[in-house]
Amino acid sequence: MAFTVTAAWLMDNLEDNIVLADCRFSLSEPDSGWEQYREGHLPGAVYFHLNNDLSGLPQKHGGRHPLPSKEAFLKTAERAGISNHSTVVVYDGGEGAFAARLWWLLRYYGLENVFILNGGFKEWMAQGLPLSTEVPSPAAGTFSLNVKEEWQTDIEEIKQIVKGQSTSILIDSRSYDRYIGQNEPIDRVAGHIPGAIHRDWMDSLHEGFFLKDTEQANRFSDWEKDRPIVVYCGSGVTAVPNFIALKQAGFENVKLYPGSYSDWVSYDDNEIELGDSTHFKK
Repeated sequence: MAFTVTAAWLMDNLEDNIVLADCRFSLSEPDSGWEQYREGHLPGAVYFHLNNDLSGLPQKHGGRHPLPSKEAFLKTAERAGISNHSTVVVYDGGEGAFAARLWWLLRYYGLENVFILNGGFKEWMAQGLPLSTEVPSPAAGTFSLNVKEEWQTDIEEIKQIVKGQSTSILIDSRSYDRYIGQNEPIDRVAGHIPGAIHRDWMDSLHEGFFLKDTEQANRFSDWEKDRPIVVYCGSGVTAVPNFIALKQAGFENVKLYPGSYSDWVSYDDNEIELGDSTHFKK
């Protein structure tokens, strides 16, 4: 399965009814992505805002970026001109995570032909390819949802993993200092979900480009390819590059915990682990 396309390929195929999705975003400046989009974007691209389009409203539980409801996401996708037969190419500034969020949502809700622009907007600019400031008004699409329920899990399954009642590997995708509890800039308590193993999501990419399949496989070589794996991060966004990396590596049974650490710590009775977990599962 191909997960990415190159800027050269996209330039050659721009006229082939491809839906382009601009997902540029900054967690610290939520409106900056839209402002950058208005200053220039790939021709025909529609803007998707992480908070408004790719997430539901945060509640007491569920994490900072809960998945949008089926109904809300269906409307968002159709307004962007997405139908079940569409080919969609998503991009962000080159970080990979924001584009990966939309990639995951579209695939989760049943669209098959979804790809990430490798290198993102930064690579498009580096190659001197054309930009537009026009905000398109695409004809509405017709998108019938076919949810891949096996692609996500919830807090109850995470509790089973923590209790040792599941064979699933739990991967924490955040930075190492947050994983060990040395630094926590966002969530109310530092640390990680007990037993989680660290694999930084940023190691899925090099300078904005996803690693080759063999390189991803090396990152997860401790485990057999049939081992079930659950990935999480702070709020379910930056874990997705690891989700993709595991798929590249040949793992089939991979799930995302959308609520992630921010959901886990929203329950006062959930335990937290500090330091580097010794619960490595072979």
